[in-house]
Formats: sequence, C-alpha cells, structure tokens
Amino acid sequence: MHYDAAPTKTISPRSRAVIALVIANVALASGPLFVREADVGPVAAGFWRIALATPVFLAIAVMMGDKPVSGARGLWGVLAIAGVAFAADLSSWHVGILHTTLANSTLFGNSATLIFPIYGFVAARMWPTRLQGLALLLAAIGAALLLGRSASLSADNLTGDLLCMLAGVLYAVYFVFMARARERLSPITALALSSLATIPPLLILALAMGETVMPGNWTPVVVLAIVSQLIGQGCMIYALGHLSPLVIGLALLIQPVVAAALGWAIYDERLATADIIGAILVAVALVLVRSSEVASADKEPKSA
Repeated sequence: MHYDAAPTKTISPRSRAVIALVIANVALASGPLFVREADVGPVAAGFWRIALATPVFLAIAVMMGDKPVSGARGLWGVLAIAGVAFAADLSSWHVGILHTTLANSTLFGNSATLIFPIYGFVAARMWPTRLQGLALLLAAIGAALLLGRSASLSADNLTGDLLCMLAGVLYAVYFVFMARARERLSPITALALSSLATIPPLLILALAMGETVMPGNWTPVVVLAIVSQLIGQGCMIYALGHLSPLVIGLALLIQPVVAAALGWAIYDERLATADIIGAILVAVALVLVRSSEVASADKEPKSA
C-alpha cells in the first residue's frame, strides 16, 4: 500500500519578510539599553557597534557576488558624506539616550521618517498633501507634549530629547545620500561601505570628547553590534525589499512600545498621560506619512 507523503508547509517570502521586520524593530528598540550598559562613552559605543559589524557586512556582500570596491567607483564622495552623517546621527542619539527615557529616545530617533518627506517637499518645491500636512501637525503636537513633559522633569531630560531629535535630522541627511548610493549598489554593499566611512569619524569624535574607548567589559558593545547593527539593520534591509512602505511604517510602532517596556522594567521609567498622548500622536503621524507615500506611488503612471 502506498501512502502519499504529507505536504510540507513552507513560509512565503512575504511572511518571512514580516517576521524579519518584527525582529528588526525589536532588535533596534533594544539598542539603547546596551548603550547605557556599556562601560565606554556613548560615542565610543557607537564606534564599536559599527566597527564590529562592518567586516561581517562586507563579507556578506562579497559572498553574494558583489564587488564593493570596484562597484563604488565614483560614489566614494557620496558614501563618505553618508558615513559622516551617520556618525553624527549615532553620536547625537547615543548621548541623548543617556539623558532621556528609552521610549523618548527611540521615538525621536525615528523622526527621520517624518523629516525625510519634508526634504522631499522642499526638493520638489511642492506643498504637502492634506494627509501629509495632518501627519506633520500631529507630529508637531505630539513632540511638543513629549518635550513639555521632559522639560517638567528636568533640563537634562529636555536636552536628551533635543539631541535625539537632532539625530533624526542627521539620519534624514544620511537617507538622502544613501538613496543616491542605492541607485548603483545593492543594499548590503551600500550599508557596508557607508558603515566603513562611519568608523573614523566616530573614533575621532570619541577621542576628542575624552571618552573611554576600550571596554573593560566587552559584552554590552558586542551585543550592541550584533543586536542593533547585524540583526536589526540586516533584517530591516531584507524587509524593505519585500514589504510596502505602509507596513514598514506600522511596524516602526513596535520600537517605542518595546523601548518603553524596557525602560519601565529596568529603569522604572514610568509614562505620564502627556507622554502616552504625545507618543500616540507621533505614532499616528508616522503611519499617515507612510500611507501618503503609498497613495502617491499608486497615483504615479505605470510604465508599460
């Protein structure tokens, strides 16, 4: 008697991308915890995050058949600027993490999602749509509530929030130049080469600020590199190639939730009503911006 083998269930590419996206956001939201736990300065923690992960990304790019050095010919200036912008972003964000709550640092650190479209409006010399305008208004109100709450706690908290917002602006600058690099390079190669250009500025800045650079305990910086850079950025790159901007935007909401939970559980960072309302408004703004991107893309004429 013949029995047919039971059909094996396979995970679809979209399902794998969704799983990768969730993992990416949880990993990225966990990063600030390891910045705080590291026994080096915040900028030095950023240096080790990139320095330890970059060789792995370069190796992956080569294994995938890319030729990073020859493929980047003519793009080194763009990659260098992207690297400096990312170094400034990480420096500002990591210092800010030490002065505000984990939830606020993560929420403001993601503000590039709102700032990058503003750059698009300026570059295209056009006004935002009603949906985009509403998103920016909600983001402004939410940010004002969060900043007001931080200011009521201490000037130190407010400084931390502002540094994380500055990081969001710098990350948007990084996006602009990475978009140009991505026209010719694969995602992994572009990330690897821009990361390579990020290492020297981070080390120079950490030394200039008089930070402790060599860890006494390597665990936090190694885990930071693995969790934030390799797992977080790696899974995010994979997901970006398979999912719509709206899904990516919705998933970004995982980060402040995870960060707030970690802050409450480990550092007793409790959220007040103003914090919750402000965070919700900014989160809704993130989703609206992503929704408007999808709507704009749908209106563009499709090539035959």
